[in-house]
Amino acid sequence: MPGGDYGELGGSLPAIASLNASYTTSLSLPSPYMLVPPGERKAISDVRRTFCLFVTFDLLFIALLWIIELNVRSSALCYVPLQISSSIWDNLENEVVHYNFKSSFFDIFILAVFRFLCLQVGYAALRLKHWWVIAITTLVTNAFLIVKVIQSNLLSQNAFGYVLPITSFVVAWLETWFLDFKVLTQEADDERAYLAAVNAACERAPMMYPRAVSDGQFYSPPESLAGSEEDLDEEGLGRRAVTAQEKEYVRLGREAMSVVEQILAQEDNWKFEKNSDMGDSVYTLEIPFHGKTFILKAFMQCSAELVYQEVILQPEKMVQWNKTVSACQILQRVDDNTLVSYDVSSGAAGGVVSARDFVNVRRVERKRDRYLSAGMATDHDAKPPHSRYVRGENGPGGFVVLKSSSNPSVCTFIWVLNTDLKGRLPRYLIHQSLAATMFEFMSHLRQRIAELRSSLR
Repeated sequence: MPGGDYGELGGSLPAIASLNASYTTSLSLPSPYMLVPPGERKAISDVRRTFCLFVTFDLLFIALLWIIELNVRSSALCYVPLQISSSIWDNLENEVVHYNFKSSFFDIFILAVFRFLCLQVGYAALRLKHWWVIAITTLVTNAFLIVKVIQSNLLSQNAFGYVLPITSFVVAWLETWFLDFKVLTQEADDERAYLAAVNAACERAPMMYPRAVSDGQFYSPPESLAGSEEDLDEEGLGRRAVTAQEKEYVRLGREAMSVVEQILAQEDNWKFEKNSDMGDSVYTLEIPFHGKTFILKAFMQCSAELVYQEVILQPEKMVQWNKTVSACQILQRVDDNTLVSYDVSSGAAGGVVSARDFVNVRRVERKRDRYLSAGMATDHDAKPPHSRYVRGENGPGGFVVLKSSSNPSVCTFIWVLNTDLKGRLPRYLIHQSLAATMFEFMSHLRQRIAELRSSLR
């Protein structure tokens, strides 16, 4: 921040906390991932949303079959085309107004409405995690259909006397199977994975020794060393979080770093998506509750320190070579490794994607074999949502620069990306264009590195 205690850092770290946002906004990427309580992470899981869509299909399909049955019955009674319409309405009146349990299909449609309302209220509105609601709907459906088939004379009328009861019976059991064996099971597995991630994040709390920043130097966090926050506080080293809000920023930064490191550790589970002509690869990894995380891995013919300084330590210069970023601003310097930033991206896709703004907390760590910058979305009083921009949210992600143990003049660059642009952008279109956009960024980065190296000769 300009002036005050932050003036010294403002020239060298204007948007470390913004890297994920400033790149991802222009790329139009989906899906947030934040280590927060389950009820606040995502409104509804993907598998539960699919179940709710299937319940809606149940209602619409039964309604369609009932309308066809009315049409077939009227066609059997009326042979003059001009009389067909009135005969359909006559049948509708007979089945609804003059309802007869033995001859009407209207009650099967009402049964479908009953299932729809109960299941949508229970598993979409209330988001229940128990099977008792669907057990009631399936029990009522089965009991009613069995009595209906025994007592009525529907089977002697037409083919729909068989189709409607059988369809209603089968769909009810499919809903039961889907909820019990897919929705509840997968959400329970995801919850266990989430809790394991939280426990791992809480167990690790590495702190770093600070380094003074002088004019003309890059801010470079020192290597992470084992220790606790209490140890550092006792030693009185460097800037540290004081208020409850500052400590929350530090916690979010550490959680984001923990998630990024866990993603790196699961490289065997990355799903390959696409290669570029330069040999760069894009992978995806499904994150519990939050969909796909995109991972770019590239080999670069330059030192890790050069990429570290250009991508992680000097994001304010990104606007010089990446036109998709229009602004980067530090809102608050929390401690020696954590800050909050505000970022604005330019529009993309010929104006289809409007400018987005982001508020992010970011943590930077420098280790013996790698440099890391990880962050996620947060809130800050200095930058509330504004009507001028759509406020996006970034999940944990960032940049990792891996040093080569055998050749210091080469390195591996990894970009972990998870973000939600909000708005009404079709997610599948964003997914399709993601790899090409990430490859384009790598092309710009290589060009920037080439310019820097030629200027040093």
